[in-house]
Amino acid sequence: MNLNTQYLGLQLDSPLMAGASPMGNDLDLVRRLEDAGSAAITLPSLFEEQITREQNGTLYDLEAGSESFAEATTYFANIGEVKEGPANYLEQIGKVKRAVKVPVIASLNGITASGWTDYAKEIEQAGADALELNLYYLSTSILETSDTIEKRLLEIVRSVKSGLGIPLVVKLSPFFTSLAQFAKSLEGAGADGLVLFNRFYQPDLDIEALEVEPSLNLSTSSSLRLRLRWLALLHGQVALPMTVSGGVHTPEDAIKATMAGATGIQMVSELLMQGPERIQAVRQGMIRWMEEHEYESLDQMRGSLSLTKCPNPQAFERANYMRVLAGWKA
Repeated sequence: MNLNTQYLGLQLDSPLMAGASPMGNDLDLVRRLEDAGSAAITLPSLFEEQITREQNGTLYDLEAGSESFAEATTYFANIGEVKEGPANYLEQIGKVKRAVKVPVIASLNGITASGWTDYAKEIEQAGADALELNLYYLSTSILETSDTIEKRLLEIVRSVKSGLGIPLVVKLSPFFTSLAQFAKSLEGAGADGLVLFNRFYQPDLDIEALEVEPSLNLSTSSSLRLRLRWLALLHGQVALPMTVSGGVHTPEDAIKATMAGATGIQMVSELLMQGPERIQAVRQGMIRWMEEHEYESLDQMRGSLSLTKCPNPQAFERANYMRVLAGWKA
């Protein structure tokens, strides 16, 4: 069975890869991921705040930011473990590259168009095969318009891409007024691919202590539905290859993502819960399903249930909304 995938100019033996998570900090886990069939390794995000604070020559208590960013509760351990951050990150890229033969994808997380974007070139020089730019931003100002936010994010992409010799894939949130238009704009800004989606940190409230509680819940297969919808809507409208991130736990999840239009499939939560070897089980399950349904390759099925090819395209749109509500029964 042919699971070969061309992704960001990289030749992968399958679309399944480890997404950004603490596993990228552990060389033993990284080797187990490769042995289990992870076609690429995505490292945890290095945050803009780590870089700019080091540039300013100040110490940074990483725990102060652990309640603000995706992946923070797992990657931002404490200042004693991560120290200055950027220098260690570059060193880790080199260690992972020497430990495995599969492509290594570094990750940057930032929200302003400032000097930290130059760090992308250092990541390339450290040996990364591609760079994932996580545009994670939650606006809390009533004075900040959506147009202002989008222009700033596009400028970040242009700045990071400038002079970069490796592919740049942009990781998005689903919360844009016109996600399809913004995705097309990212293509024009120089992005080489899209990752759908990052997950916003959602705190809980302690009503006895009157405090905000950090909280991080791992994904489930139900988390995939939002990704499926937008993969299917964007496939054919945006030329960029798209990767699904969030909600892939089973072979059936991976098949759905491919049919909706995904080229790459990132797994994190399932691997954290079940171990790196789970990738091999999902891969074998995909092969069995494809053989049973007489598919010869992923290219044959990719996008077969996207908006442009779905027998019932209204199911992706508002026209199906009333029918779903009306059809519910207790």
